[in-house]
Amino acid sequence: MPIEIQLPRLGWSMEEGKFLAWLKNDGDFIKEGEPLFTLESDKAAQEVESIDSGILSIPATGPKSGDVIKVGHVLGYLLHDGESAPFSNQPAPKTKEPIEAQQPGKKSIHSSAPILLPEKRRTETPASPRARRAAKEHHIDLSELTPSGKGGRIRECDVIAAASAVASTGFKKIPLTSSRRTIAARLMHSRQTTVPVTITGRCDATQLVELRKQLKADGESSANTIVPTINDILVKLTGAALRQHPLLTGVWAEEHILVPDAIHIGIAVDADDTLLVPVIRNADTSTLTQIAAQSQRLIAAARTGKLAAEDMQGACFTLSNLGTLGVEAFTPVINPPESAILGIGAIVREAVPLDDGRFTARDRLTLSLTFDHRVIDGAPAARFLQTLRQLIEQPVLGLV
Repeated sequence: MPIEIQLPRLGWSMEEGKFLAWLKNDGDFIKEGEPLFTLESDKAAQEVESIDSGILSIPATGPKSGDVIKVGHVLGYLLHDGESAPFSNQPAPKTKEPIEAQQPGKKSIHSSAPILLPEKRRTETPASPRARRAAKEHHIDLSELTPSGKGGRIRECDVIAAASAVASTGFKKIPLTSSRRTIAARLMHSRQTTVPVTITGRCDATQLVELRKQLKADGESSANTIVPTINDILVKLTGAALRQHPLLTGVWAEEHILVPDAIHIGIAVDADDTLLVPVIRNADTSTLTQIAAQSQRLIAAARTGKLAAEDMQGACFTLSNLGTLGVEAFTPVINPPESAILGIGAIVREAVPLDDGRFTARDRLTLSLTFDHRVIDGAPAARFLQTLRQLIEQPVLGLV
């Protein structure tokens, strides 16, 4: 019996994915566990392995690169020797037996009789090329339009009319991407399953800024391509603070709280109009250079759409840095199943009073910690923030 190859659900909220490419050809013999095709979910590309063995049969109407497909949709089949696929009467080729010679009296493939091929299913709304360009320009969903062309084909004038109707209401429709839907679902899940509380604290970041300048100068003098950023230093210092306050890494599990052995920290990355959270592994025990190398690789992958799903799994805490955009303080949203997230604000040069009444210029930084009050009380959360503030104000000692 043919075995269906279905689009798998790679995440708890995944409803659809973008098919990128087959890794095997039609007619290839596939072994269980072999990579079969590449799928993109929430901007993370991942190879999907075969769950069985057999001869790969890809229908003419099978997925093409870039197609967005619903979870559970049949992509193709795995067949046994001589078995026919449901979409065709042509049996699967034998993998071990030689092809038999043409027998007398049997019709050749070159016969003049017509060969009936399975009807090709439409995978998208029929529309002219000009209509598609106009739909992309005006953010119009073709599936929602009433076609006026022959054979139910949407024309450019249909798209322009729809765009004009939307414009007359004073609004523009922007279709939701799968990544945007996933972000919305995770935010709602966070809201429904946590009791969030946010506390803020300010610290002196003067030595942090000086350390970054020194690292940059050292990197330029030695032609080192990996120069730690402010965010890399904060990841390292946060890992050290979490080691002293492990409850901040805990996960609520109804009957108990799970505290992981390793400290992996997620870093929020703004990538192509979406938000991805790749994970820095072993932030407390890795060197600053190792953290910078991880960060550089993961951010580049996120912004080029090459971030793998496993690169976004396993974090116990997240850093969200909006300081580069001039935001000084904000309320970050917990990334389930984690119990806490730290918001990093902008470093601001300010006048600070001295004991003798004079003023001096210092760099100041605001930290915003959101935590799940089911897991952590206010006092332990404040003590974590206090430890982190001390490490930031003396970063060299923190790194050691």
